[in-house]
Amino acid sequence: MRYLVLLSMAILVAGCGENPPPTTPFALSVPQGFPPPPIPEDNPLTVEGILLGRRLFYDPVLSRDSTQSCASCHNTAFGMTDHGLQFSVGITGAVGDRNSMPLHNLAYHRAFFWDGRAPSLRELTLIPIQDPREMDHSVPAVLTSLNANPTYRDLFWKAFGVRSITAEEVGLAMEQFLLTIMSGSSKFDRFARGLESLTPEEQQGMQLFNGEANPNAPTRGADCFHCHGGTLFTNHKFMNNGLDAVITDPGLGGVTGNPNDNGKFKVPSLRNIAYTAPYMHDGRFQTLMQVVEFYNSGTHANSPNIDPSMGDIIRSGGLGLNLQERMALVAFLNTLTDTSVETDTLFQNPFN
Repeated sequence: MRYLVLLSMAILVAGCGENPPPTTPFALSVPQGFPPPPIPEDNPLTVEGILLGRRLFYDPVLSRDSTQSCASCHNTAFGMTDHGLQFSVGITGAVGDRNSMPLHNLAYHRAFFWDGRAPSLRELTLIPIQDPREMDHSVPAVLTSLNANPTYRDLFWKAFGVRSITAEEVGLAMEQFLLTIMSGSSKFDRFARGLESLTPEEQQGMQLFNGEANPNAPTRGADCFHCHGGTLFTNHKFMNNGLDAVITDPGLGGVTGNPNDNGKFKVPSLRNIAYTAPYMHDGRFQTLMQVVEFYNSGTHANSPNIDPSMGDIIRSGGLGLNLQERMALVAFLNTLTDTSVETDTLFQNPFN
């Protein structure tokens, strides 16, 4: 009997000190020509973590009534945005006031949401859960559900070596999944690699995209590249592009409390722009032609905190592009479409 007691105690002690199984490192496929993404050192990519994050991303258990998941407002068929809606609708029918943002190439970003209020992806993922206009839930309630689920307990054990799931692991798992969503296989990318040609209209659009709005510049253009240039087609800044004469949404200013930041919003990437209508932080423009027309003739020179980079456009009274030039610019923007985001099995719903 004494031997059995000692043996039971030994098994109990060994169980308490059980080592989690080793994780499998994940080699992120970075598009050719892209810089190495700065993956967080405290959250290295693993197969177990990514697949767990994907499951959480698609699981409606994160919402209060289990009817809405992250993927409900970030659909792969719409460039990880919300079905062409101007504003997303939460589980109670409440409507947001900003357009759903795409999720590709987030590994290169350092501030998230239109107003930059989340400094990391792991923090971003917990905010919609608690927003009454979105999932209208609480993190403690989500953790209760996850810890009561044997499948999730096993998956978190294998991914992070924890027996009790906390908000930290939930954020880390979804961060890993979001970091894998890379987009760099568009017609433009194939052109840049010498694998495909652009049409004459697309070439003209590219020239306009990279040309100066300054009428004295040697190459007349639309000045797009100042804010949307480079491999990622964004400068990652927060800027006021002259959208409104009167600021009704403070944007970055609402986060920093600095009145000089009022009206500034995150400059979005133009990759997959054909998929992500409607446009601007409030989704006011339904088409790319409307966006081009805004810069062509609709900017507000007196908008508070308007960015200095808009100066040439304002001084010129708009871009002054004719219809054929505007159509060429839209044709070039359409070459930034990458269908792999829509079809890659890694990004698809694991419950289907």
